[in-house]
Amino acid sequence: MPGVLTIGVDVGGTSVRAGVVDADGTIHDTARTPTPRTDTALEAAVAGVVHELSARHDVGGVGLALAGFVTPDRCGVRFAPHLSWRDAPVADRIAERIGLPVVVEHDANAAALAERHFGAASGAGTVVFIALGTGIGSALLVDGQLYRGAFGVAPELGHLRVVPDGRPCPCGKNGCWERYCSGTALATTAVEMLARDPGRSPVPSRLAMGDPGRITGQRVAAAAREGDPVAEAALAELARWLGEGLALVADVFDPELVVIGGGVSGSAPLFLDEAREHYAATVTGGARRPLARIRTAALGEAAAVVGAAQLAREVTHA
Repeated sequence: MPGVLTIGVDVGGTSVRAGVVDADGTIHDTARTPTPRTDTALEAAVAGVVHELSARHDVGGVGLALAGFVTPDRCGVRFAPHLSWRDAPVADRIAERIGLPVVVEHDANAAALAERHFGAASGAGTVVFIALGTGIGSALLVDGQLYRGAFGVAPELGHLRVVPDGRPCPCGKNGCWERYCSGTALATTAVEMLARDPGRSPVPSRLAMGDPGRITGQRVAAAAREGDPVAEAALAELARWLGEGLALVADVFDPELVVIGGGVSGSAPLFLDEAREHYAATVTGGARRPLARIRTAALGEAAAVVGAAQLAREVTHA
């Protein structure tokens, strides 16, 4: 319903962020709290930020966005690696606490939905959304609608195996795409480059100063902006793997648009053009088929909150 305000809640591993969102995707108010480590405390924290906002605004429903396996009815959480919920009827439990209808969604799905309605994917039909952060989150829109698969967990594109016997992944496999194309991967690549050849360039790398364990993707991107040779080489590797992975994705889904979001997308000017070139050179029949447009996301960190709120509006007022 166009006039109804809803609340989107991004339940992350370190913080619970909530916002009151209108039908145009505008956030009117926000609340935030640290993420607790037990089911009961986590549900109380979510209820707390919702109560804080609903005390100031008349809202009609709540959407939760989180990284994990959500049941097809979008009411339960089967597994969330950074949260305590395991086979938990989360929507019912929180709805009982707050007295409002609740719907649950994967955070990448929520972000993709927000970009479809209000951002970079507006008007597009078949869209792949790739969130480059600590790992890779992903979502697929077909004819503008989210595709969740038979059991609600599709698509886990970050765990496509791109390097047999490659880098170990927390999922239990080796060589997953996100181990070569993410903020974590960017740091790992830079550390490996330094270890292989500390004197690889006549220009000393600023990344070599201090503890290699403190190298982060953000530090690598910042160093690349200043012309650091190792950082630039690490970004070039990320660009290559992004293009390689997108070619695999395009071979399967043939999207008209790919939207790149997540924290790493803020450094897109450093790698996206090169990734496009790798994608065009690698995708099957690239010279004889239309290629997907590749754009950066428009809504930034707010996307999951806006998308969860939009889903709450669609589901609770259908």
